Amino acid sequence: MDTIIQYIGHSAFYIKTGEYGLLVDPFITQNPKADFDFKSALITDIFVTHGHADHLGDAIQISRGQQAAITAIFELANYCAQKGAFVNGVNMGGKIKFNWGNAKFLPAFHSSSTPEGYYAGMPASILFEINGQRIYHAGDTCLNQEMKTIGELYPPDIALLPVGSHFTMDMEDALIAAKWLNAKKVIPMHYNTFDAINVNIRDFKSKLENENIKAIVLNPSESIKI
Repeated sequence: MDTIIQYIGHSAFYIKTGEYGLLVDPFITQNPKADFDFKSALITDIFVTHGHADHLGDAIQISRGQQAAITAIFELANYCAQKGAFVNGVNMGGKIKFNWGNAKFLPAFHSSSTPEGYYAGMPASILFEINGQRIYHAGDTCLNQEMKTIGELYPPDIALLPVGSHFTMDMEDALIAAKWLNAKKVIPMHYNTFDAINVNIRDFKSKLENENIKAIVLNPSESIKI
């Protein structure tokens, strides 16, 4: 069964596998560069790495409209439930089973608060296992030693890594992260959405390829099949 990874923009992705559609960090309507019609898409599951508005995005609205559960760290899931969303509250380390595979919430080094400024639990990265493929969404994070552990235990086939700096790691640290993760392929994210995180993404692609890591640079709405 083919799995399709579509880049929506910023850190938002849509993963389609069979009769299931997964949304990750769906910052869509307030992102002028996003290109995704969530009202017509098949969405069975929503994942949010942390509570910041550019990651929580439209998750609550989509959950209510399509009755798709938001899987997120416990405190953030509770916040979403209070707003009328369907939720699946989780925490770090456990393997969460779904009909399409499983997900594991792992550390990210960042902050996490709701749009109103309230504590939203720990920020997270997420490791998906779908049809024998590991897809690692790093969330918002700096470079950190946990990535070495992930690379030793669960090396991803594809790593989705932030590269924009200012709020996350920069391209140089993301290159180190890719090597620590033992990632076979890397899709950069969290860049060029607004001025503070503008980068020349071609530089990152070149740096990855010099390390024999396949770089996949996607524009919003573009996708790959794995």
